[in-house]
Amino acid sequence: MTILRRWLAGLALIPLITVAAAAQDRPKIKLGFAKCAHCTPLVLTPDYAKDIDLEVVPFNTGNDVLTALVSKSIDLGQITYLHYATALDKGFDLVAISGQVNGGSQIVLSNDLPVEANDWAALKTLIAERKAAGKPLKVAASRGNAQDIHMRGAFAKQGIDFAKEVEFVNIPNPSDHAQALRRGEVDLICSVEPFATQIRQVKAGKFFTYPYDQSAGNLTNLMLTRSDVIKGNRKGLESTVAAIVKVNDYIGKNREAWVGVITKVTGLDKAIAEGAIENLKPDYRMYKPQALAIAGMMRDLRYISKDVSAEVSRNMDYSFLQAATGQPAADLGDK
Repeated sequence: MTILRRWLAGLALIPLITVAAAAQDRPKIKLGFAKCAHCTPLVLTPDYAKDIDLEVVPFNTGNDVLTALVSKSIDLGQITYLHYATALDKGFDLVAISGQVNGGSQIVLSNDLPVEANDWAALKTLIAERKAAGKPLKVAASRGNAQDIHMRGAFAKQGIDFAKEVEFVNIPNPSDHAQALRRGEVDLICSVEPFATQIRQVKAGKFFTYPYDQSAGNLTNLMLTRSDVIKGNRKGLESTVAAIVKVNDYIGKNREAWVGVITKVTGLDKAIAEGAIENLKPDYRMYKPQALAIAGMMRDLRYISKDVSAEVSRNMDYSFLQAATGQPAADLGDK
């Protein structure tokens, strides 16, 4: 009888052992993102990822995410189209597999500047006057991020020679933008959400324009991985991209949930988060023509050392989005 009981007890353990083994065999993905309003919805992806263990890790900036991705500390990273071009220029093995959220750029002015919203003629006059007086307008952004390129493209579209007519000030951490305006260290900043909205709501500065009237449009975020991850953990990446698509659909319909995620991750209040998402667009597509335009702008600005158009095009892999959405690549931005 004792032997029979032991045998039955052993049979009872088999399902538990099988479940444990299955859990150990589940693909694991570590996803990094920057703490901006665009990026915060990625904290919801573990709830939508099927049959994988998905860990989401916050970073202060996109540059930090890129460093972690290149050093193989993470498997997938949310960065910008600019980081993508920069990484390819440096010869890094990175592949774009999904978009995420676009928009999120605002140009804000010092409250003391006699320029109204969207009045480029007045701004150009002020820039000329300040240059003639030997006190060029101090223009800021976080160098190398999407807001920087959006601003420079918008200035160029208006015929403003950025290199010769204004003084650029690099403020790497967007959370420092409001204080820079308050202290009078800069006159104009192109900032990222939700910090741009924060500047306006705390009256550290005033709205000028959304800088999307240039060849980069409102493109901001990309999800990048490495070829070794694609080769060794394709299932994990497929599930993660499918989760990103689902999260985008969810926040697009449930603004309160998005506001809640922003406040939780950034610590900013609800009113700022509500204002920020008015300038954001969930979009999982990857737009190849605009990506090539961004790479061209970066080459012209000497942010990168060479033409990386071929690499930008070649390293955009639409197969993950196709699997997640059932749509052809042409409908996902590959045109």
